[in-house]
Amino acid sequence: MKRIIRMMLVCFLILGISGCAQKKEESGVTVYDIGICNYVDDASLNQIVDNIRNQLDVLGKENGIEFRIDYQNCNADAGIMNQIISDFIAEDKDLMVAIATPVAMGMQAATEEKKIPVVFAAVSDPLGAGLVESLDLPGDNLSGTSDFLDTSAVLNLIMALDPEIKKVGLLYDAGQDASSLPIADARKIFADLGIEIVEKTGTNVSEIQLAVQALISEKVEAVFTPTDNTVMEAQLTIYEDLIEAGIPHFTGADSFALNGAFLGYGVDYANLGKETANMIYDVLAKGENISSMPVKTFDNGTATINAETCSLLGYDYDEISARFAPFCTKVQPILTAESFD
Repeated sequence: MKRIIRMMLVCFLILGISGCAQKKEESGVTVYDIGICNYVDDASLNQIVDNIRNQLDVLGKENGIEFRIDYQNCNADAGIMNQIISDFIAEDKDLMVAIATPVAMGMQAATEEKKIPVVFAAVSDPLGAGLVESLDLPGDNLSGTSDFLDTSAVLNLIMALDPEIKKVGLLYDAGQDASSLPIADARKIFADLGIEIVEKTGTNVSEIQLAVQALISEKVEAVFTPTDNTVMEAQLTIYEDLIEAGIPHFTGADSFALNGAFLGYGVDYANLGKETANMIYDVLAKGENISSMPVKTFDNGTATINAETCSLLGYDYDEISARFAPFCTKVQPILTAESFD
């Protein structure tokens, strides 16, 4: 009897501390149930989800494992998000995946006592959001991938395009955690350079459209947006207005450029999704302790120029690429589309 109790205590500690999943066998195949909650339907986050799915499919086939995915999108609705998370817990998911900071924070709060492992993706500032204690040793029951943006690198490109620029617009959603630090950095950098800034914000597509019109009216010479999901959602509705006004839009991800922005600079979201899937595999299949898995960050070195927008703004792509090259590890073109192939 004592031996059984000891075994139960050991199992409890393993499950409680490391968040290891209980194996399920179906037709001789090990199955893991995963719940993914996406924050909003946009090109950046959808690209991450697609690559998580694809990489888990590859890893599953290579190792005789099935990753059964329950995918949900809360469409930026906190009530729906909390219900999705509650459902995942009630359904005893082996692991939950949070796409973007608000979902990661919701899952962290909901699983604090349950100790269900949570892998987040595209959290720009995990420390600032209070999700982890450190990037090297996150603690608790979650870790993941960060799309941290090197703001100064993007602003260097603005200055490379126009060294005499006098007025820059900052376009973002003040409620987006992903925008807080980059916008604060941009304010300081532009102030030090003596460049006037005009800030316009919005909390939905309509408000972002109005904010763009206000920036155009104030005759800004360029616009900067970090990895802001609200602006990303509105991107297809605003890029033509900015082009018509002759204003280049510099942004924090290639998905903005896909949707018409002049330039996106930052992480490769396809690779970020793949690395997120690798972390999921390590937790579930290899039994690694998620609380000691470092948060993965990436080299923000790729500048993606929308070749069509570049031409419509009157720039020569080859000339601009050469001008940007000293500030990037890579410069690449993209054409306008709604989503990645």
